Amino acid sequence: MKRDGSCRQRGDGAMGVWSRTRKEGRLQLRLGAHPAIRKVLMPLLRWRGRRVAPSRRIQELDGGFFEKFGSLLKEQADQEAAADERALHGGSGDGGADAGHGADVEAGEDDAAAAAAGEGDGDGEAEEGAQPPPTDSDSEPEETDKQQFISDAMGWNIEELYSEILYELLHTVGSDVTSDERDALLSYLQEAFKLDNERHSNLLERAQSKEAPNILLNVEVIEAKDLAPKDANGLCDPFCTLYLNSANTARYNTSVKSETLSPVWEEHFSLPVENPSEDILFVEVWDFDPAETVREKMMKFGEVKGVKGLRKLMKEIAVTASTGKHDNELVGSVQIPLRNIPSSGQMYWCSLERKNKGKKQGDIKIKLSFGAEKNPMVALQEHRHLLRLLLLHDLEEAKTQPYQWNGAFQEKAETILTQHVVQCGLSPADVALAQWSEFITVHIDHHLNFRLFAVVLEKLLKPIQGEIISGDNAKLFWDSTKKLLPSCLNAVRKIRKLTPSDKNTLNQLSSVISILSLLKELQPPEGFELFPQSVYGWLNYDGDEPNCDIQETLRQAVTQGATDWYNHIMDNNKVNDSEEEAQLNHVIKIVQLVRTDLQRAIEYHDKIFQQTIHLPYAKTLYKLYESKVSELVGPVIKNACMCLKPLKFGDNMEVVEGDTDPLSMGTKLFELYLILQRFCVMGIGLCPADADDFEIKNFHLWFHRGVAQWLDIALYKALQRINKAVELDKLEPVDSTVKYSSSAVDTLAIFYQIKIFWKQLNWPDVEGSYTFVAKIIDDICKCSVYYADKMGKKVEGLGEIRNVYETKFEVTNEWCLAINNIDYVRQSIVPFVSELGMEEIITSLANFRSQTEAEHCRETLQLVIDNDVETVRNKILELLETVAEKMTPSIHRFLLEGAELLHQDSNTLDRLMKYLDDNLITLHSQLNEDNFDRILAIMWENVSHIMLDIVENNLEKRRPPSFFANLHETLNILIGFFRQGAERNTSPVLQQIDSMLKLHGMETSELIHHYHLERLEEQNAMETPHFGLLTIRAQFVEDLLRVEIMNARNLRPMDSNGSCDPYVKIHLLPEEKFGNVTKPRTKTHKKTVFPLYDETFTINLTPEQQGIKNGIVHFVVKDQDFIGANQFIGEAYIAFADVPRTDMTKGLEELEQIHLKLSRPTRFESRVLRALENRQEKLAKDFIKKQKAKIIDN
Repeated sequence: MKRDGSCRQRGDGAMGVWSRTRKEGRLQLRLGAHPAIRKVLMPLLRWRGRRVAPSRRIQELDGGFFEKFGSLLKEQADQEAAADERALHGGSGDGGADAGHGADVEAGEDDAAAAAAGEGDGDGEAEEGAQPPPTDSDSEPEETDKQQFISDAMGWNIEELYSEILYELLHTVGSDVTSDERDALLSYLQEAFKLDNERHSNLLERAQSKEAPNILLNVEVIEAKDLAPKDANGLCDPFCTLYLNSANTARYNTSVKSETLSPVWEEHFSLPVENPSEDILFVEVWDFDPAETVREKMMKFGEVKGVKGLRKLMKEIAVTASTGKHDNELVGSVQIPLRNIPSSGQMYWCSLERKNKGKKQGDIKIKLSFGAEKNPMVALQEHRHLLRLLLLHDLEEAKTQPYQWNGAFQEKAETILTQHVVQCGLSPADVALAQWSEFITVHIDHHLNFRLFAVVLEKLLKPIQGEIISGDNAKLFWDSTKKLLPSCLNAVRKIRKLTPSDKNTLNQLSSVISILSLLKELQPPEGFELFPQSVYGWLNYDGDEPNCDIQETLRQAVTQGATDWYNHIMDNNKVNDSEEEAQLNHVIKIVQLVRTDLQRAIEYHDKIFQQTIHLPYAKTLYKLYESKVSELVGPVIKNACMCLKPLKFGDNMEVVEGDTDPLSMGTKLFELYLILQRFCVMGIGLCPADADDFEIKNFHLWFHRGVAQWLDIALYKALQRINKAVELDKLEPVDSTVKYSSSAVDTLAIFYQIKIFWKQLNWPDVEGSYTFVAKIIDDICKCSVYYADKMGKKVEGLGEIRNVYETKFEVTNEWCLAINNIDYVRQSIVPFVSELGMEEIITSLANFRSQTEAEHCRETLQLVIDNDVETVRNKILELLETVAEKMTPSIHRFLLEGAELLHQDSNTLDRLMKYLDDNLITLHSQLNEDNFDRILAIMWENVSHIMLDIVENNLEKRRPPSFFANLHETLNILIGFFRQGAERNTSPVLQQIDSMLKLHGMETSELIHHYHLERLEEQNAMETPHFGLLTIRAQFVEDLLRVEIMNARNLRPMDSNGSCDPYVKIHLLPEEKFGNVTKPRTKTHKKTVFPLYDETFTINLTPEQQGIKNGIVHFVVKDQDFIGANQFIGEAYIAFADVPRTDMTKGLEELEQIHLKLSRPTRFESRVLRALENRQEKLAKDFIKKQKAKIIDN
């Protein structure tokens, strides 16, 4: 809009952008076209999904009350859990809890508690990272020292054993020992047996004087492949022949496998060997040729394959026909020197060769080993003692730490043991039994790796189940097992002394459980007791039979270990302070320690127990801990909650009763709640079938009073924070992209922390959830209204400017930000409620109660929300109305001065326009779009009241039309500031005022003509003429108006005789435009109400007169009275626009008749007549007088 003596408005229907420019010293306000303004509250800055951080100064107000209950508490718990795990275990292992348990992976306890629990003592731990099980066992048998053990534990003369081993080393078999290595073996043997040189020499001479032992070569012919075909059918019938070079007459044959090139024999042979170091084994493969006649061979022509097969068959027929022989044919052979065979035996694939045949004739697979003839019981006893001596020597020499030795002897010891096994003919089962017995014996004094026992036991499993090991050997096995079990169960009980993430520790535990699992598959001898009460005092067994139940004993070991550990942490974490806070700290520490133990069980141990022996380790622990935790924690929580005092608020939301400092116990209660919540979640994952029976399931009921108290205190703290946030708010945007300030962010941060609290609370009881959510929603609503009130008070008095000339109100950015802040908080309420999970609670309530009750609860909550949103919206409207009201005096002055000074040279109007311009620019740029629209609507409402007041007051003062015309033009200028063309007339009140100003701004002649136009509209709207009908014809021909008055019908009788003397007079309106035009009149017809005139009148008009807009032909019908004044019968109108325009060739008689309904004015409430009544000029008074006469006559 540009003001330059006049005011105009530009626009294209869209909300414009307010801007100010100066051009040639004049103020210019332009309302230009612009796209719709984007929403101020952009998605990334809306409440939903946006994490807002409160000011640090706001947090300091209450010591971080909400942060301790909300996000900071959660983050702190996560950090403490990780730190405690590192403190407890020396660095946590990778991986989490088994997903199948669904347990919470988070665990935490403070370092002091961990230390007090004795988690790091680990007595007996190995050096260099090895993690052995605890050394204290359940009454393990004691042994004498090592030197006494060597001399006494043998049960026979050690020199006899030493002499026997010397003898075996002098007559070694296999490729393991060369003559150069024999001396080293003898020296090592002397060191192991701890004999002096003299005794060694004597025993060596004795061994050398003995005859060589009887050695056997054990051969297993397994299979052959890719044999060369020898028969006409492309196959052969192979068998094997075995013999030694030193006894080639003693031959051993396998069975014949018919028609195959890949025979499988799997047959065993034992060949006596006199000189193992020099002899050679021959293995030959032959094709068996059965005794057949020529006729029988001729019958095989159908089986012949290829030319080569045919040649072979013809040769066989010729030989049979000429000699009658049927010799077997050699396929191929192989020679194996016995010195190349290891003493422990070996399996070979050997290539078959044949003289004069460069091509390989096939491959044969054989297994070779040495054996001897010796009493098996003596040999086993010798091997056990030898095994024990060499093991003790290796442990002493290598200084092996406990639990590190895994069965790997030194090379020399391994060679000696192998020679003894071979030359004594011990079976693998015998060797494994000796290892089991002697390793356990040594383990009692020097702990060996449990994996070693698991490996040996796997070798013994089938021989024991198949009764290959029986009798005395079986008794030896079970006696040794009985010695090992206390160490295994002790490792399970004392598992908490070890670092769970250490790989070696987990391997040891896995081996222990594997040992127990394998032993479960075996049946002890009748009457044998694996777990005597004298050794296992903690074991609860009431059976009459000897106790051999490994699974139940293991379960009790797990339970007893957990019980011992729980009692240990209780003893080391005693609390002497009777204060509630100290009691809460104590139970938090205990529950954290228990949760940590369960978490380690899930993460590291449970899978081992489950997969190996099908024992639910973590579940077993949880069932024990659940009852103990419930017994410990329940009374403490109930007592603490009883000590909390409820709060009562006054009308101004101040606390009138109760303790407002809950940080001493409230934080600890909530922390304990979260810990127990995770504990219950863990239980649901571990024991889904038993979870409903746990006492801890309803732990939340212990906290009900505490949660209610916290919510009251949270409301009080929230109001405190809001008050402080508003006080600190500088009413500046938090950044350039938004239109709200810091207090709005701080208020939403409070809401966010309350939401975090509720999410973490995760209250399981649906009815309790509804109660608490309703409380939270109501409190949030109170906070929103409180914030709106505080924000409104903060901006009171801002923007008021006083000087010597005037007092006025300037819209400031602070006002706009205050409004936007309140709106920002208002818009967060509905998303906040949604994120509280209200819909889920209502759904659960419908399932728990009924759909009707759930819907009633929904409606109640929705009513609270709607009322709050509406209340806050009303607060916004109040501020907007305040702004509008403060601008009202300036707008009122602008309208009045505009009406007085619009077309005069005055800067008053310029200053007022600048005032409006500046304020609207501020409102548009600072308010968001919704609030800008709202304040425009309010300003329109105010303008309506102002205008009505101005019009009514100045009508009473009978101001001239120019005043109202200027006022109307001034109003249009003001409309241009706010609305575009199509929207300017949308308000009914403004339409009414606009119409009033138009009327009162007209000149009297214009107003009179406007009255006649209204009468024309009334005539056209009439349905039945009550004063008669006038019939005419009319036309415009060039500069002439031709009118033919034809007749009138049913005129209203005006005389006492029921008749009248009518005539018609023609007027052209508006009259001031046709002052030079004669007013034609018809003749008077006597005593008739149906006069027939048939009179034609021609009126000369100028082109300007013909083109007058809204020109009217006015017909007045009167009754001529020869004594008094003529009486008015009725009148009719026809607009110029309705009169046809023709040329001179067309006469009136050719035109259609026009029937005009005669009427009279019926009322004096016309707005035009009222406007004329306010005029003082003679023209208006005369016109009013005439119209009143018509109405009176009517």
